[in-house]
Amino acid sequence: MWALCACFFMIMLDSTIVTVAIPTMLTDLDANLNEVVWVNSVYLLANTVPLLITGRLGDRFGPKTVLVAGLVAFTAASTWSGLAQTAGELIAARTLQGLGAALMTPQTLSFITRLFPPEKRGLPISIWGSVAGVATLAGPVLGGLLVENVGWQWIFLVNIPIGVVSLVIAVAALPNWQPRRALRFDPVGTALCALGLLALVFGVQNGQHYHWGPVFGSLTIVHVLIVGVLLLAVFVYRQVTVRAREPLVPNELFRDSTFTYANLAHAAMGFAMTGMFLPLVLYVQTVLGLSALASSLLALPMAVTAAIASTVSGTLWHRLGARTLIIAGFATLAAAVGVLVYQAAPDTDPATLVPGLAVAGLGIGFVFSPLTTAATAGMPPDLAGAASGVYNTARQVGGVLGSAATGLVLQLGVAFAVPDAARAYAERLPVRYREEFVQRVTEAANTPSQFDTTSPPVPSGLDPNVAGLVRRIVTEVFHNGFTVAAKASLMLPIAVLILGIVAATGIRVRTRDRVS
Repeated sequence: MWALCACFFMIMLDSTIVTVAIPTMLTDLDANLNEVVWVNSVYLLANTVPLLITGRLGDRFGPKTVLVAGLVAFTAASTWSGLAQTAGELIAARTLQGLGAALMTPQTLSFITRLFPPEKRGLPISIWGSVAGVATLAGPVLGGLLVENVGWQWIFLVNIPIGVVSLVIAVAALPNWQPRRALRFDPVGTALCALGLLALVFGVQNGQHYHWGPVFGSLTIVHVLIVGVLLLAVFVYRQVTVRAREPLVPNELFRDSTFTYANLAHAAMGFAMTGMFLPLVLYVQTVLGLSALASSLLALPMAVTAAIASTVSGTLWHRLGARTLIIAGFATLAAAVGVLVYQAAPDTDPATLVPGLAVAGLGIGFVFSPLTTAATAGMPPDLAGAASGVYNTARQVGGVLGSAATGLVLQLGVAFAVPDAARAYAERLPVRYREEFVQRVTEAANTPSQFDTTSPPVPSGLDPNVAGLVRRIVTEVFHNGFTVAAKASLMLPIAVLILGIVAATGIRVRTRDRVS
């Protein structure tokens, strides 16, 4: 069980640990905001797309074989990531790391399903769910400590000793189950799913980067988005109708409506958690001026309360009902994010954000354990790998879309809010500088590849008598505009959390499954 938790902890940790290092990476890798956002998104994407087939690989070759292969790939990719010298190299390494995570993730839950009968799964599932919540929140905290003290490279290199120890334990201790029957795979369905998700996420995240125009020749962002939606629609149709091969998503899984609603709720939580970290981290570091370490410590109360809530929910869900705790958790998290949006301002005292972050941790902790338990309560053993793959895919798809959509809203917010602030603040400048000031700020804000969050643009050839004033005004313009953009992007996770509440109302767990 400890080896499984260690593997899953690494996977979830790396989904958020990069966020706190974004400002440092922008400088050290000479990268732009869009490239560094892709460092996180490509990991989520590479972890998401193969999950359906890697879940079936565990059913075909045995979960231990696939888990060990994933551990090797993940550890090697972590080493490569820590040694990367450019943003492009780091994106490539993170792609391999995501593929390794995709091999491991379904096997961790599949092992629990095989090791424990339904009436004994309550505690191990609670632990598994707690690991998901705590690791996701611990990512920014650990990331801040490492970036501040030893460098951003160590947010990846720290996985090496954990990976090696987990590999030794997995090889020595985990049972090597072998499938009782051979499974066939659906390569066409796999390709449709992979290409559809890739096109959709690329289009959403890079829309503002390409000004919603041509990407290559006459191919525009709109075309990419349409292709992505069509490919995913064909994939769904194929999974429902084609019987020649075993589908990646067996229809039997969705005969249980609770499994369906649990997956929708899981996707909403993945979206919200991934979507809220990017604007919050950039806001507290760039606008409030906190270091990576200080911003990570700001999130520490959220990780602590999430751990406490996860433990409590693991013991209470079978008494109060999974649905009650899940809905309460979603509502609490949405309210906490709303408070953070209300509090955010260019001159906010960072300490005032702590209560809202702590309450957000409570909301997260009350969701993961009961949600996972509800989803797996009726999971048949022969479909354990497929069900685990679908359930984890739901969270990861939500996370990928959350990262991409929030990044899009943030970039759009910067494109509109910063020029608006520039026009207002330009009135403080001598008339001869106003037009160039607004023009340069607007151009930079509308092109992410030109926008450097650490040194906003200022007009050239400034009179020494006004240079200091202009630089102060540029900083204020950027801080005001970026705060507006961050607040707008945080509204998106709130909306998705409300949809999660709607999905959670459909969760029903039978009385006989309410055991610990």
